[in-house]
Amino acid sequence: MQIKTDTEGMALALEWAAKGMYITAPNPRIGCVIVKDGEVIGAGHTQPAGQAHAEIQALRDAAARGNDVRGATAYVTLEPCSHYGRTPPCSNALVQAGLGRVVAAMGDPNPLVSGRGMAQLEAAGIAVETGVLADQAHELNIGFFARMRRGRPWVRLKTAASLDGFTALDSGESQWITGPEARADGHAWRARACAILTGIGTVKADDPQLTVRGIATPRQPRRVIVDSRLEIALDARILQGEPCWIVAAAVDGEAAEDKAARLRAAGHEIVLLPNASGKVDLPALMLELGRREINEVHVEAGSKLNASLVREGCVDELLVYLAPSLIGAGQGMFALAAPARLADKYELRFHDCRQVGADLRILARFHSKHHDQT
Repeated sequence: MQIKTDTEGMALALEWAAKGMYITAPNPRIGCVIVKDGEVIGAGHTQPAGQAHAEIQALRDAAARGNDVRGATAYVTLEPCSHYGRTPPCSNALVQAGLGRVVAAMGDPNPLVSGRGMAQLEAAGIAVETGVLADQAHELNIGFFARMRRGRPWVRLKTAASLDGFTALDSGESQWITGPEARADGHAWRARACAILTGIGTVKADDPQLTVRGIATPRQPRRVIVDSRLEIALDARILQGEPCWIVAAAVDGEAAEDKAARLRAAGHEIVLLPNASGKVDLPALMLELGRREINEVHVEAGSKLNASLVREGCVDELLVYLAPSLIGAGQGMFALAAPARLADKYELRFHDCRQVGADLRILARFHSKHHDQT
């Protein structure tokens, strides 16, 4: 494959980065392509945490092919790291390999790097450049950037509704409002998240598993349950499989203490984060998830928790599937109180709209006047 421009080189590096979609967390998804005389002589993507980063993989690939990287250009989707973490600095390896030029899509927001990687390369006589396909690189790692910049993950709230905005009948029947293609697409969004968050209302009403199914993924996202009074049944399906984080406001009384002990014995963790009203402090939960190195949160909950998350500024983006059907009456997407003035409405901007099967998929992001976006 001939690479004639920096844009082509970075586009290929982004393709490589996407190969690590489900494996790199808490590290970002990074791709690296090494080009010499227009030919790709090495390529790689970041491996699971503690293993080789994209640049090291690309250098190893070039060596395995018998290619000399001296004087070559490396296209990398994020500034090479310059610090010792779980692995040695990639910037050192690039200097030692004798690269002639390094093109990074973006600078690294990690304060341990943040320009130092490119500065080290430049000081070693390597030509450097940043800003090629930066928007695409940002989208691929939007959760990592959010966590590095503000200490909390990128939160994506998913919901599916009829064209008139109902997620279920008043009876609770909701299977299925959207078609199989939209449901499969929803699982792909689940798979890319580090954690799936729901509330006790959804657990009691639907008894969901909230696992990724039908999508090849090497790991299941952590499941997080907001359950202020620890009402979860010990035989709930969500408690099967990998351990959950159950976020409560209090564990009061002998029965609750016994349940908590049994949940812990089964491997689940109970996190106490009360607010002044005796419910879970949702902003504090987001900061706690950031502290636990969660990059992206995928929310699938009911209208009450959805509304609370929006009201408290915890949601960055809505992932809405709209079915070409009308229900007329039923359960809504958000149990939000009506504003006194239309000017006080929650404002979003459409980021992406496309048809998935028979349904419409909308990605809409909140304006910064309500939310601190990346």
